Amino acid sequence: MRAARWLGIGCIWAIVPMLAAAAPPDFERDLVPLLNRSCVNCHGPEQQRGGLRLDSLAAILEGGNSGPAVIAGKSAESPLLQALTGAEDRAIMPPKGERFTADQVALVQTWIDGGAKGNLQPKSVAPKTPVRTTHWAFQPVKQQQPPAVKRFDWVRNPIDAFILAKLEANGIAPSPEADRITLIRRLSLDLRGLPPTIEEIQAFEQDSRPDAYERLVDQFLASPHYGERLARFWLDQARYADSHGYTIDGPRSIWKYRDWVIDSFNQDKPFDAFTIEQLAGDLLPQPTQQQLVATGFHRNTQINQEGGIDPEQFRVESVIDRVNTTGSVWLGLTVGCAQCHDHKFDPLSQREYYRLYAYFNQCDEPTLDLLTPAEQKRKREIAARMKVILPKLQTLDRTSPALVEKWERSQTDSSREQLHPAVRAVFEVAENGRSQEQKAFLENTFRSIDEFRQGMGILSSRNTLSATAQTSVLKTRIKLSRELASLKQNDPVAITTLIVRERKTPRENYIHLGGDFLRKGVAVQPGTPAVLPELSASPTQSRLELARWLVDGRNPLTGRVLANRIWGHLFGLGIVETENDFGTQGTPPSHPELLDWLAQTLIEERWSLKRFHRLLVTSATYRQRSNHRTDLVSIDPRNRLLARQSRHRLEAEIVRDVTLAASGLLSPKVGGPSVFPPQPDGVYRFTQVNKNWKASQGPDRYRRGMYTYFWRSAPHPALTTFDAPDASATCTRRIRSNTPLQALTLLNDQAFVETAHGLANRLLRDTAASDRDRLVLGFRLCVARTPTESELDTLQRFLSAQKQDLLNRPQEVAALLAGGNPVVIQSPLPESERAAWCQVARVLLNLDETITRE
Repeated sequence: MRAARWLGIGCIWAIVPMLAAAAPPDFERDLVPLLNRSCVNCHGPEQQRGGLRLDSLAAILEGGNSGPAVIAGKSAESPLLQALTGAEDRAIMPPKGERFTADQVALVQTWIDGGAKGNLQPKSVAPKTPVRTTHWAFQPVKQQQPPAVKRFDWVRNPIDAFILAKLEANGIAPSPEADRITLIRRLSLDLRGLPPTIEEIQAFEQDSRPDAYERLVDQFLASPHYGERLARFWLDQARYADSHGYTIDGPRSIWKYRDWVIDSFNQDKPFDAFTIEQLAGDLLPQPTQQQLVATGFHRNTQINQEGGIDPEQFRVESVIDRVNTTGSVWLGLTVGCAQCHDHKFDPLSQREYYRLYAYFNQCDEPTLDLLTPAEQKRKREIAARMKVILPKLQTLDRTSPALVEKWERSQTDSSREQLHPAVRAVFEVAENGRSQEQKAFLENTFRSIDEFRQGMGILSSRNTLSATAQTSVLKTRIKLSRELASLKQNDPVAITTLIVRERKTPRENYIHLGGDFLRKGVAVQPGTPAVLPELSASPTQSRLELARWLVDGRNPLTGRVLANRIWGHLFGLGIVETENDFGTQGTPPSHPELLDWLAQTLIEERWSLKRFHRLLVTSATYRQRSNHRTDLVSIDPRNRLLARQSRHRLEAEIVRDVTLAASGLLSPKVGGPSVFPPQPDGVYRFTQVNKNWKASQGPDRYRRGMYTYFWRSAPHPALTTFDAPDASATCTRRIRSNTPLQALTLLNDQAFVETAHGLANRLLRDTAASDRDRLVLGFRLCVARTPTESELDTLQRFLSAQKQDLLNRPQEVAALLAGGNPVVIQSPLPESERAAWCQVARVLLNLDETITRE
């Protein structure tokens, strides 16, 4: 078949001499009809596959993503002729319809070799039409007025009018308001990610003021845990992790970015500023240290540390990830579909994709040292002193890696035996596998030995004057060495974090043909998709302009996308269910007018998320009961009309937080480095590089789930069991599964066994309390409400059965109590009864209601 193709091409070349004797081809007369017949359908004013138009000479010479379609005088190098003949392994064009005959191909070849002449501006060719679409998401956000409703007494704010109007149109009544205990638990879990305390529940139940609920909302919004709750929601989108990813998956220090996110939400930093600082904090005038930390958003990309890789390939992959993440998080579009070709469904071309790529292609990826002003001053003073000491010491102490290596190689089997075991242990590690600490240890050991030898040489010297001089030299050396060691010990160690910074030398930007960074297409400049409003006029085109464009009120997507995601967080599903795809393949909004009203309100409220949250949670819609309604089964089985609240299982980290809070073990500390709660042995058995997971002790062992150290290659098993994302790509909404492994984890995982022991210890703390009182307290600590008589009777029967069963099983009792270490149950009760209460606590923490938000 390939031979036949080339035979056909050979025939074309044979025809050329005959055509040369005829009149030269005329572009308008001879070629335009052929192009219109076979090419313009895919490469005309309505559609330009590969960015190429073939309906005018100017467009042909300008070309598409690959460059000019025709190179005058060089037909063999012209992509147009190659596409018509299948040369250079190109697919023959057109893929469908009438193809060019051999005579027609020869005509094109003759025209190109003759200089590709013709009229550059023919009147017959229509100009390219601007990008237009009727798709709702690309239309400007419209000013909406709340609709009129019949049950206006149910309406607490405009949100309710939009919801109620649709309910009334479908003949549905909203659900009654939830009871106060349900409301406070729902609100606390949504705004703080923690259950309310019993004291908070009692205070709310007893508050008879008409604005008691609104006061409670304000109290929770002011909590430092509000920032943690929203940060977890945002960190999923930022693909935050504590390791680099890929198979080696080395550790990284970027938790300061997590702290910045938490602090920003607690301070109610406007979302436009929140956006700009993360995407372009380094480009702001005189950026602060915290604005630089914010740029860590786009340093959460994975880093490949394997040997033999092409660094440029993985740098490009990081830039690709930044483009795709920005498109998903702020625009709610599947931008990544245009990496290899024009988007098949949305008005986004490959050229526009690489114009977005150009904004992020100018980033360097430095590490930022974080020091306080006092630490910076001390570091400068130490550096100045070391600058004086080092030259002096280097003349006396010639220790170097080369000398250390020579010393190591000079060791015999017998001399090695005389060395300290720690030194021998380092010798056993291959030189290219030693850590910096091991290398420094050997260097210091050699230095000590060298000093000792120098001292022994002085003692054995027969020349008194020489010995005196050497003694003075040795004393000076030892003094300077000790001073240097002291300076190093007191030198402030900076906390580091990963940031981005604009390059001083810009990179050139090209379309990557087929998404392959090695196949360069035409050069492109930074720019935004034509289907969206243009950027504001600016002499520069950098990430700063892009960030400002994203939160410009004229942009129809960002406000809608953000409002929709927050709505989905509070109501189970977004108004647009496909919250990561607002394009033509996504689901349409269930309440389009409400979505526009919310987006406009968010912008008018100056992007304040606290005010936006307050608006949503004070609505009657939010305050409804979540009880199942049989009358909705056929009308609205998925609760899209919101005639009731939704109920759903808590996220992975919040599951842990609820059990920690109930047990009384929770450390309320906000921010700081990641921690290592207990996890099963063998987690890293199947990873390429074994991880060192030493369980934290003290309060760090009981930090909130969001602070658990996250290895991308092997996350904490409890997190993955409860559907935490793997942080390899942005996650805008978590899935929720229901598996037996979740129940087994809550019952048997070491971390949850410890919280069960903590809860048992909390219940037994009051020695005067009855079993019934303790069971009521335990139930309330876990689910907030008081148990029914039936529930209480069931728990009492279980407790009695456990007491009886464990009474004569000392070994099982010992094993049960030891399983909760380091939590020790402080109680004068017999060990069998303490063990029985541990079993009760495990049941309470495993209740479906405990890990469910009503």
